[in-house]
Amino acid sequence: MNRRKLVAGLAASTMMGVAGRGAPGAPTYLELKTWRLHNSPEKQSDRLSAYLDTGLGPALARSGAKLAGAFVNVVGPDGPYFVTLAQYQSLGELQRVLTSLAADEEHRLAMEKLSSGPGLPFVRVESSLLRSFDIMPAPDVSAAPHARVFELRTYESQTFVTLARKVGMFNGGEAGIFKRLGMRPVFFGETIVGAKQPNLTYMLSFDSLAERDRLWSGFVADPEWQKLSSDPQLKDDQIVANISNVILRGLPFSAIR
Repeated sequence: MNRRKLVAGLAASTMMGVAGRGAPGAPTYLELKTWRLHNSPEKQSDRLSAYLDTGLGPALARSGAKLAGAFVNVVGPDGPYFVTLAQYQSLGELQRVLTSLAADEEHRLAMEKLSSGPGLPFVRVESSLLRSFDIMPAPDVSAAPHARVFELRTYESQTFVTLARKVGMFNGGEAGIFKRLGMRPVFFGETIVGAKQPNLTYMLSFDSLAERDRLWSGFVADPEWQKLSSDPQLKDDQIVANISNVILRGLPFSAIR
Protein backbone atom coordinates (compact mmCIF):
# COMPACT_ATOMS: atom_id res chain seq x y z
CA MET A 1 0.00 0.00 0.00
CA ASN A 2 1.20 3.51 -0.87
CA ARG A 3 0.61 5.12 2.53
CA ARG A 4 1.44 8.62 1.29
CA LYS A 5 -1.33 8.43 -1.29
CA LEU A 6 -3.71 6.96 1.23
CA VAL A 7 -3.07 9.72 3.78
CA ALA A 8 -3.55 12.34 1.08
CA GLY A 9 -6.81 10.70 0.10
CA LEU A 10 -8.04 10.66 3.68
CA ALA A 11 -7.23 14.33 4.12
CA ALA A 12 -8.96 15.31 0.90
CA SER A 13 -12.09 13.34 1.74
CA THR A 14 -12.73 15.42 4.86
CA MET A 15 -12.86 18.74 2.98
CA MET A 16 -16.03 19.94 1.29
CA GLY A 17 -15.81 21.53 -2.16
CA VAL A 18 -16.50 25.25 -2.50
CA ALA A 19 -19.74 26.42 -4.09
CA GLY A 20 -18.09 28.54 -6.80
CA ARG A 21 -17.58 27.47 -10.38
CA GLY A 22 -15.39 24.36 -10.34
CA ALA A 23 -11.80 24.71 -11.48
CA PRO A 24 -10.34 22.04 -13.79
CA GLY A 25 -10.01 18.83 -11.81
CA ALA A 26 -12.24 20.12 -9.00
CA PRO A 27 -15.01 17.85 -7.71
CA THR A 28 -18.40 18.07 -9.41
CA TYR A 29 -21.83 17.48 -7.92
CA LEU A 30 -23.94 14.56 -9.07
CA GLU A 31 -27.69 14.26 -8.65
CA LEU A 32 -28.70 10.60 -8.55
CA LYS A 33 -32.44 10.03 -8.96
CA THR A 34 -34.44 6.81 -8.78
CA TRP A 35 -37.76 7.03 -10.61
CA ARG A 36 -40.05 4.35 -9.19
CA LEU A 37 -42.48 2.83 -11.70
CA HIS A 38 -45.08 0.11 -11.84
CA ASN A 39 -46.29 -2.14 -14.63
CA SER A 40 -49.70 -0.92 -15.75
CA PRO A 41 -51.69 0.40 -18.75
CA GLU A 42 -50.32 3.87 -17.90
CA LYS A 43 -47.17 3.10 -19.94
CA GLN A 44 -45.00 4.78 -17.33
CA SER A 45 -41.71 3.53 -18.81
CA ASP A 46 -42.49 4.90 -22.28
CA ARG A 47 -43.75 8.24 -20.98
CA LEU A 48 -40.86 8.80 -18.59
CA SER A 49 -38.27 7.71 -21.16
CA ALA A 50 -39.65 10.23 -23.65
CA TYR A 51 -39.57 13.00 -21.04
CA LEU A 52 -35.98 12.29 -20.03
CA ASP A 53 -34.85 12.07 -23.66
CA THR A 54 -36.63 15.06 -25.18
CA GLY A 55 -37.52 17.12 -22.10
CA LEU A 56 -35.20 17.02 -19.12
CA GLY A 57 -31.98 16.14 -20.95
CA PRO A 58 -32.16 19.03 -23.45
CA ALA A 59 -33.33 21.44 -20.72
CA LEU A 60 -30.32 20.60 -18.56
CA ALA A 61 -28.05 21.09 -21.57
CA ARG A 62 -29.60 24.50 -22.32
CA SER A 63 -28.91 25.53 -18.73
CA GLY A 64 -25.26 24.42 -18.89
CA ALA A 65 -25.61 21.19 -16.89
CA LYS A 66 -25.69 17.62 -18.18
CA LEU A 67 -27.86 14.51 -18.00
CA ALA A 68 -24.88 12.20 -17.96
CA GLY A 69 -26.72 8.91 -17.69
CA ALA A 70 -30.16 7.27 -17.70
CA PHE A 71 -30.59 3.59 -16.83
CA VAL A 72 -33.22 0.91 -16.29
CA ASN A 73 -32.93 -1.78 -13.63
CA VAL A 74 -32.01 -5.34 -14.61
CA VAL A 75 -31.26 -6.99 -11.25
CA GLY A 76 -32.31 -5.58 -7.89
CA PRO A 77 -35.30 -5.17 -5.57
CA ASP A 78 -38.36 -2.95 -5.97
CA GLY A 79 -38.37 -2.76 -9.75
CA PRO A 80 -39.22 -1.51 -12.23
CA TYR A 81 -37.39 1.81 -11.99
CA PHE A 82 -35.15 4.21 -13.88
CA VAL A 83 -31.97 5.79 -12.49
CA THR A 84 -30.72 9.14 -13.79
CA LEU A 85 -27.40 10.87 -13.19
CA ALA A 86 -27.19 14.65 -13.66
CA GLN A 87 -23.88 16.52 -13.40
CA TYR A 88 -23.28 20.06 -12.10
CA GLN A 89 -19.94 21.86 -11.91
CA SER A 90 -20.68 23.38 -8.49
CA LEU A 91 -23.39 23.90 -5.90
CA GLY A 92 -23.80 27.41 -7.27
CA GLU A 93 -24.47 25.99 -10.72
CA LEU A 94 -27.05 23.59 -9.28
CA GLN A 95 -28.97 26.53 -7.83
CA ARG A 96 -28.73 28.43 -11.11
CA VAL A 97 -29.92 25.43 -13.12
CA LEU A 98 -32.97 24.93 -10.90
CA THR A 99 -33.90 28.58 -11.50
CA SER A 100 -33.34 28.15 -15.24
CA LEU A 101 -35.50 25.00 -15.43
CA ALA A 102 -38.37 26.79 -13.71
CA ALA A 103 -38.31 29.47 -16.42
CA ASP A 104 -37.74 27.08 -19.37
CA GLU A 105 -40.92 27.04 -21.47
CA GLU A 106 -39.90 23.97 -23.49
CA HIS A 107 -39.26 22.05 -20.30
CA ARG A 108 -42.61 23.14 -18.87
CA LEU A 109 -44.38 21.80 -21.96
CA ALA A 110 -42.44 18.51 -21.68
CA MET A 111 -43.56 18.13 -18.06
CA GLU A 112 -47.16 18.84 -19.06
CA LYS A 113 -46.93 16.17 -21.75
CA LEU A 114 -45.51 13.70 -19.22
CA SER A 115 -48.43 14.42 -16.89
CA SER A 116 -51.19 14.44 -19.52
CA GLY A 117 -51.55 10.68 -19.96
CA PRO A 118 -53.80 8.36 -17.97
CA GLY A 119 -53.05 7.84 -14.29
CA LEU A 120 -49.56 8.48 -12.93
CA PRO A 121 -46.46 9.03 -15.12
CA PHE A 122 -44.33 7.51 -12.33
CA VAL A 123 -44.89 6.42 -8.74
CA ARG A 124 -42.33 8.43 -6.75
CA VAL A 125 -38.85 9.93 -7.17
CA GLU A 126 -35.97 9.51 -4.70
CA SER A 127 -32.98 11.84 -5.01
CA SER A 128 -29.46 12.07 -3.59
CA LEU A 129 -26.77 14.69 -4.12
CA LEU A 130 -23.20 13.39 -4.30
CA ARG A 131 -19.81 15.13 -4.30
CA SER A 132 -17.38 13.37 -6.64
CA PHE A 133 -14.11 11.87 -5.40
CA ASP A 134 -10.72 13.45 -6.12
CA ILE A 135 -9.68 10.33 -8.05
CA MET A 136 -12.54 10.85 -10.55
CA PRO A 137 -13.89 14.44 -10.53
CA ALA A 138 -16.39 13.86 -13.35
CA PRO A 139 -18.29 10.81 -14.65
CA ASP A 140 -16.76 8.87 -17.51
CA VAL A 141 -19.24 9.29 -20.38
CA SER A 142 -17.10 7.62 -23.05
CA ALA A 143 -19.22 5.46 -25.31
CA ALA A 144 -18.74 1.71 -25.68
CA PRO A 145 -19.00 -0.08 -29.04
CA HIS A 146 -21.60 -2.46 -27.57
CA ALA A 147 -24.19 -2.62 -24.82
CA ARG A 148 -22.83 -2.79 -21.28
CA VAL A 149 -24.22 -3.64 -17.88
CA PHE A 150 -23.67 -1.26 -14.98
CA GLU A 151 -23.34 -2.05 -11.30
CA LEU A 152 -24.43 0.69 -8.91
CA ARG A 153 -23.01 0.10 -5.42
CA THR A 154 -23.72 1.96 -2.17
CA TYR A 155 -21.53 1.57 0.93
CA GLU A 156 -23.04 2.71 4.22
CA SER A 157 -20.44 3.51 6.86
CA GLN A 158 -20.51 3.43 10.66
CA THR A 159 -19.65 7.12 11.14
CA PHE A 160 -18.50 10.08 9.07
CA VAL A 161 -14.96 9.38 10.32
CA THR A 162 -15.02 5.83 8.98
CA LEU A 163 -16.64 7.05 5.75
CA ALA A 164 -13.66 9.38 5.27
CA ARG A 165 -11.35 6.38 5.61
CA LYS A 166 -13.27 4.49 2.92
CA VAL A 167 -13.27 7.50 0.57
CA GLY A 168 -9.54 7.84 1.20
CA MET A 169 -9.12 4.16 0.41
CA PHE A 170 -10.71 4.66 -3.02
CA ASN A 171 -8.64 7.79 -3.68
CA GLY A 172 -5.49 6.10 -2.41
CA GLY A 173 -5.55 2.92 -4.48
CA GLU A 174 -8.82 0.99 -4.71
CA ALA A 175 -10.20 2.94 -7.69
CA GLY A 176 -6.90 2.44 -9.48
CA ILE A 177 -7.14 -1.32 -8.99
CA PHE A 178 -10.61 -1.29 -10.56
CA LYS A 179 -9.22 0.53 -13.60
CA ARG A 180 -6.19 -1.76 -13.91
CA LEU A 181 -8.37 -4.87 -13.82
CA GLY A 182 -10.77 -3.50 -16.45
CA MET A 183 -13.74 -2.92 -14.14
CA ARG A 184 -14.28 0.52 -15.74
CA PRO A 185 -15.46 2.97 -13.09
CA VAL A 186 -18.13 5.44 -14.23
CA PHE A 187 -18.26 7.69 -11.13
CA PHE A 188 -17.58 7.82 -7.39
CA GLY A 189 -19.50 10.11 -5.04
CA GLU A 190 -19.95 10.82 -1.34
CA THR A 191 -23.57 11.49 -0.40
CA ILE A 192 -24.04 14.98 1.02
CA VAL A 193 -27.86 15.06 0.72
CA GLY A 194 -29.91 11.88 0.79
CA ALA A 195 -30.95 8.83 2.75
CA LYS A 196 -28.94 6.36 4.84
CA GLN A 197 -25.96 8.64 5.52
CA PRO A 198 -23.07 8.39 5.97
CA ASN A 199 -22.56 6.60 2.68
CA LEU A 200 -20.90 6.67 -0.72
CA THR A 201 -22.08 5.43 -4.11
CA TYR A 202 -20.15 4.42 -7.20
CA MET A 203 -20.77 2.74 -10.55
CA LEU A 204 -18.76 0.20 -12.54
CA SER A 205 -19.40 -1.07 -16.08
CA PHE A 206 -18.91 -4.52 -17.58
CA ASP A 207 -19.43 -6.19 -20.94
CA SER A 208 -21.72 -8.80 -19.37
CA LEU A 209 -22.84 -10.29 -16.08
CA ALA A 210 -20.43 -13.18 -16.62
CA GLU A 211 -17.53 -10.73 -17.02
CA ARG A 212 -18.66 -8.91 -13.88
CA ASP A 213 -18.45 -12.13 -11.86
CA ARG A 214 -15.02 -12.96 -13.30
CA LEU A 215 -13.57 -9.52 -12.64
CA TRP A 216 -14.88 -9.31 -9.07
CA SER A 217 -13.26 -12.69 -8.37
CA GLY A 218 -10.01 -11.34 -9.77
CA PHE A 219 -10.32 -8.21 -7.63
CA VAL A 220 -10.73 -10.16 -4.39
CA ALA A 221 -7.62 -12.21 -5.22
CA ASP A 222 -5.55 -9.27 -6.48
CA PRO A 223 -2.27 -8.88 -4.48
CA GLU A 224 -2.46 -5.06 -4.49
CA TRP A 225 -6.01 -5.16 -3.12
CA GLN A 226 -5.06 -7.71 -0.47
CA LYS A 227 -2.16 -5.50 0.62
CA LEU A 228 -4.31 -2.34 0.67
CA SER A 229 -7.11 -3.98 2.67
CA SER A 230 -4.77 -5.64 5.17
CA ASP A 231 -4.47 -2.42 7.19
CA PRO A 232 -6.52 -2.99 10.39
CA GLN A 233 -8.10 0.46 10.05
CA LEU A 234 -9.30 -0.37 6.54
CA LYS A 235 -10.98 -3.70 7.20
CA ASP A 236 -14.55 -3.81 5.89
CA ASP A 237 -16.01 -4.50 9.33
CA GLN A 238 -14.35 -1.29 10.58
CA ILE A 239 -15.39 1.12 7.81
CA VAL A 240 -18.34 -0.43 5.92
CA ALA A 241 -21.57 -1.22 7.76
CA ASN A 242 -23.63 -2.35 4.76
CA ILE A 243 -23.26 -2.81 0.99
CA SER A 244 -26.15 -2.75 -1.49
CA ASN A 245 -25.95 -3.07 -5.24
CA VAL A 246 -28.15 -3.20 -8.33
CA ILE A 247 -27.52 -4.04 -11.99
CA LEU A 248 -28.62 -1.54 -14.65
CA ARG A 249 -28.59 -1.07 -18.42
CA GLY A 250 -28.31 2.25 -20.20
CA LEU A 251 -31.42 3.60 -21.90
CA PRO A 252 -31.04 4.17 -25.68
CA PHE A 253 -30.56 7.95 -25.35
CA SER A 254 -28.18 7.83 -22.36
CA ALA A 255 -24.78 9.46 -22.81
CA ILE A 256 -23.41 6.64 -20.64
CA ARG A 257 -24.52 3.36 -22.20
